[in-house]
Amino acid sequence: MSRVKVCEVADAPAPGEAKRFPVDGRLVALVNLGDEGLRAIDAICSHAHYYLDEGDVDTDFETIECPKHGSSFDLNSGKPRSLPATTPVDVFPITTEDDDIYIEV
Repeated sequence: MSRVKVCEVADAPAPGEAKRFPVDGRLVALVNLGDEGLRAIDAICSHAHYYLDEGDVDTDFETIECPKHGSSFDLNSGKPRSLPATTPVDVFPITTEDDDIYIEV
């Protein structure tokens, strides 16, 4: 695994929001869970191949919902919590150093 910069802290999404970033040849959704911190997840739904960052974030259940067919994904494990998706998406460990946000890919 290698550590790759996603963005500066100032460019991170607001609490309860997600934002897509190109990282090391793939698209990653950075999700802000407020007091629970940031999560990084593959930005493409494993079922509908649609952008997860355009879906709703549930900060209480720590999930993101695909806006195409409504599957929700656990932001900690990447596992789908609802159908029609059955295949997990990748999640990435996050670190913050100075004013930069990094993930391990």
